[in-house]
Amino acid sequence: MTSSSGNMFAVVTGASSGIGFELAKQFAEHGYDLLIVAEDDGIDQAAADLRRDGRNQITAVRADLATYEGVEQVYAAVLETGRGVDALALNAGRGIGGDFTRGTELADELNVIDVNVTSTVHLAKRLLPDMVARDAGAVLFTSSVASMMPGTYQAVYNASKSFVQSFAEALREELEDTAVSITALMPGPTDTDFFHRAEMDDTRVGAGAKDDPALVAKQGFEALMKGREKVVAGSVKTKVQGAASKVMPDAAKARMHRRMAEPGSA
Repeated sequence: MTSSSGNMFAVVTGASSGIGFELAKQFAEHGYDLLIVAEDDGIDQAAADLRRDGRNQITAVRADLATYEGVEQVYAAVLETGRGVDALALNAGRGIGGDFTRGTELADELNVIDVNVTSTVHLAKRLLPDMVARDAGAVLFTSSVASMMPGTYQAVYNASKSFVQSFAEALREELEDTAVSITALMPGPTDTDFFHRAEMDDTRVGAGAKDDPALVAKQGFEALMKGREKVVAGSVKTKVQGAASKVMPDAAKARMHRRMAEPGSA
């Protein structure tokens, strides 16, 4: 749906940095107005960076999506624009690394679930009905290659991404008779603050080479615009890892993940 600006309207969560910011940048470069969301004050700088000489409208919303109130704040901000959402990128997410029974705190694990799972379901439930009623729109769920493997030393994070992947694919089938498309973006390890915030700097995956978030976002945006079911995004190495995960036994994937994510493995 266009406004007086003549632009389409997109909502992107987790947009202050990393893949989320790069997704928002893709939308801005393709002429979308944006409502961008993050819990940190970097969202205001992100909005300033995304404005293109007044040719697009950028609204920044600082909200904690780990809370019910934070998601409702975002929904209220969308309603306040008076516009239908043409594209929705449910990208916000976080992780925590470590031994589940001996190395992590319950509050951190529950926060991962609140951000990755609960807020995704909550905001989708608020925004998708209007898109279906208008019979138009595209939704991108940021899942992960991790959704396909048991997450040794990232047990709750990988499980949360398995939920997101399954949820996206189920919604796609449910909405097959509409013009609303659902796409799952499945990055591998990406060069963002994710691993530092997840306290995984001393792991092999945390210290190792990672994909460019701009490349991941570009491939995700292109898949969204084409209405694809899912895309393993990033480098050739990541795409190979995604292909291998389809055929490897779960036990082998769990051992492989141990080697990547075990504390002190760097």
